[in-house]
Formats: sequence, structure tokens, C-alpha cells
Amino acid sequence: MTAPAATGDPPALPLAEDCCAPLLRAPLTADQATDLARTLKALADPTRLRLVSLVAGHDGGEACVCELTEPLGLTQPTISHHLKILVDAGIFSRDKRGVWAYYALRPAAFQALAAILGDTSPAAPGR
Repeated sequence: MTAPAATGDPPALPLAEDCCAPLLRAPLTADQATDLARTLKALADPTRLRLVSLVAGHDGGEACVCELTEPLGLTQPTISHHLKILVDAGIFSRDKRGVWAYYALRPAAFQALAAILGDTSPAAPGR
């Protein structure tokens, strides 16, 4: 597993070199399956997918919750709830500045997902 970020965020999915073969090449361990399911569950929501897209595309690659309410048409508490789920899953990092929290995408989370899901051709028989 990768080490947690200095901000106290939970670890993202393990990086490919620390982790596993692509999903269809070798069976996942129980821990790998738990980590992957946690990340996929966090992303399996239209609002959270939009948040990932908005934050990743925002100037500087980070955004304050106050900048996300209008584009999503949701209240601040609702957006904060979704952001907490993404932080807990290791997808976003959170940086508190005064009264506001700023969120940024943790690229390692998506690199790990790409490494695990990337090769979709099944292993050849006998491998």
C-alpha cells in the first residue's frame, strides 16, 4: 500500500508497482478487492463523478467547496458530504485554509485504477 499523504488523508489505492497485475490477469487479494471496491463505490455516483471532473479541470487543479455549489446546483452541505466520501476513498486530498477547505485530485488514485483496470484482455490459458 502507498503511504498516506502528509495531510492525514487515507491512502489511495496501491500504485501499480506495489499492487497487482491488471484485474483480468491475476486474481485480486482480499485486501486489493476491498481497496478497489471502496474507490469504485466512491466514484459510482453522478455527483461525485462531476466533482472529480470539476476539481480536476479547475484552475490550479484544486477547488474550494464554495466554488462548486453553483456549477452543481446543490447546497454546500450536500457537496461537502460528497467531497468527504471522495477524500475518505483517497481520490481527493483536502487542505484547510482558514474557514475554507480546498480539494485536489490525488493522481495516484487514478494511476492505480488505470493500472488495475487497464489491460482488459484475459490471461491466456495456462498462464
